[in-house]
Amino acid sequence: MNLATARHTLGDFDDALRTLRDTVLMMASLTERLLDSAGQGLFTRDFEACERAIADDTEIDTLEKSVDETGVAILVRFQPLANDLREVVSAMKMGGNLERVGDQAVSIARRARRLNESPKLPETASLEDIYRRATAILRDSIRSFADRDEELGRSLKPRDRELDTLHHRVIEDLTSRMASDTSRIKDYLDLVLVVRNIERIGDHATNIAEDAVFAASAEDIRHTAQTGGS
Repeated sequence: MNLATARHTLGDFDDALRTLRDTVLMMASLTERLLDSAGQGLFTRDFEACERAIADDTEIDTLEKSVDETGVAILVRFQPLANDLREVVSAMKMGGNLERVGDQAVSIARRARRLNESPKLPETASLEDIYRRATAILRDSIRSFADRDEELGRSLKPRDRELDTLHHRVIEDLTSRMASDTSRIKDYLDLVLVVRNIERIGDHATNIAEDAVFAASAEDIRHTAQTGGS
């Protein structure tokens, strides 16, 4: 391969990798917007916000397919090694996790839409803290990937454990309330399921952070104990 061909091939690879990153970050931005709409629908009883969240999911699914197709094309055509290979694989895995976050957010929006058809449950406000924590973990996980910030990525596992602890506490409170007010069991059950959706968002966000660390350092921090947090 002569120098001109080598430069052309390298340029093609750089363009393809940039397209992959841009697409997955576009997907991340849309996923954050979807999650914000779902939260707005739940906490402000905004029916239109619920509908926006549900509608946005189709575009997220389309972008996930684009991420996968671009990633596979890069792997087949360029056969990248080391850092480049890790970045491609991490971007593809991030696309999958973002799609699952979108699914969880749509579930929240659908349950919020149903809850908004009934009188307001005061206990809905008790979900705001766990929702805020989960969305913050998601935003930081995306930033850790976008900025190649290994330190930020490593910091999110302890925060996800705190989210898990809060998740169990909120579930217990709602279950207790459900037992004392049987007239609204279905509504309380919807809230319980929303809490579970939120907790799973934290899990998927942590997966993104783990992949960001792997892309940056080649270290697999899955299933490892991390210092800090509770």
